[in-house]
Amino acid sequence: MDKQLLITNDDGIGADGLRKLAEIARRFGKVTVVAPDAQRSAASHHCIFSRPLILKKYDYGMDGVEAYTLDGTPADCVRAGIFTVTDGKPDAVLSGINHGYNISSDIQYSGTVGAALEAAFLGVPGIAVSYGNYLFEATDIIDRYLPGLLEEYLEKPLPANRVWNINIPDCPAAECAGILRNVAMNTEYFYDDQYRKEKTGEDTWEVTCTTRRIWEGPENSDLSAVLRKYIAVGTVTNLT
Repeated sequence: MDKQLLITNDDGIGADGLRKLAEIARRFGKVTVVAPDAQRSAASHHCIFSRPLILKKYDYGMDGVEAYTLDGTPADCVRAGIFTVTDGKPDAVLSGINHGYNISSDIQYSGTVGAALEAAFLGVPGIAVSYGNYLFEATDIIDRYLPGLLEEYLEKPLPANRVWNINIPDCPAAECAGILRNVAMNTEYFYDDQYRKEKTGEDTWEVTCTTRRIWEGPENSDLSAVLRKYIAVGTVTNLT
């Protein structure tokens, strides 16, 4: 397999997950990284058109990987990568590996999934990858399963404006129950949000939100799958 792959994320150029994805992706062809210069989580599909964006060459220190930073969003990184960096359209855009799941209603806000959807919108297959451990520990599960999953799904491009969404459970490889394919996105709201408004001036308030996740979901959902220590593979649809 000799592909041209563009990689981005929403955790920023220094994220361990991005590095792990680039390391694994190298075996499938040429890898170009265009990633945000800082944390851009929950950027969703946001693009910046109100100012020029600054693209900088970045020494990634990894053979076979060319890297750049951009002072924009993950979706901006995809657009800049496709239109100004790669030699023609890449064969696929890989987004991640996110530190934390992108399941259920998280997907609506996810910069990781937003980047993959931007690729699909531009006619390039997209795959989003997320891992349940925010500290990016116990990654032997990624080493065991992700190379095979990428080999499989790089050869399964979806119809226009749909992307693959892969979520890897927070457990060692020995405890993983396997892979569940074609899981549905849990559409129930994933959070219990509590908003508080505190007056700070005559006509000014500070609004804060305290939230907790609701860790339960219907059978065959992405949420149910990772809770049972399965790798969840499903699709997300953009504009049709």
